[in-house]
Amino acid sequence: MTGFGTDEPVPAGKLKITITHLEMRQRPLRVPAPPPLAKFALLKIEEPTVRYYRYLYDSVGENWLWADRRVMPNDELLALLRDERTAIYVLYLAGTPAGYAELFHRSAEVVELCYFGLIPEFIGRRLGPFFLDEILDTAWMAGPERVIVQTCTLDHPKALQLYQRAGFTPVGQETILKDDPRLSGIIPRTAAPHVPLAQG
Repeated sequence: MTGFGTDEPVPAGKLKITITHLEMRQRPLRVPAPPPLAKFALLKIEEPTVRYYRYLYDSVGENWLWADRRVMPNDELLALLRDERTAIYVLYLAGTPAGYAELFHRSAEVVELCYFGLIPEFIGRRLGPFFLDEILDTAWMAGPERVIVQTCTLDHPKALQLYQRAGFTPVGQETILKDDPRLSGIIPRTAAPHVPLAQG
């Protein structure tokens, strides 16, 4: 459901979410964020497996209530991951996965940053700006006219600020309703304590 009125009562079991759409129309000129002090590597997964992808998606997204890929059937998810337009990158720190990013080349003109985030143990270590800079440099290497991303009120409270500092500009906003995945058991009820549980 889209276009939910901000003054309307929220139905039972639903979360009201505000989504901000952002875009970048030219490669930003910036001082690169400093790299991690520990040994690191940023690698593209050439042949992503469903099991490893689900580990990354669940580990990064549980606290932000990422649920769409959790309920996607394995065959559909594998087809998406093996689509030549999809590119998955993993940031490793001292040999351990610290976060991942997913780019989708919608066309020759548009690259979308579909997912981006850090595994909880690595949040707060100033990895986000560096990781985002690296991913955006990768996105621009394809020569698009625009790089796009969206964030919402379920995400990390500094996510919008991080994207804007990286060079994105907000271009639109919408309010939608989504089922609270904690009520159905898709995600544990203890996840996302910053988001009040929807009224069942």
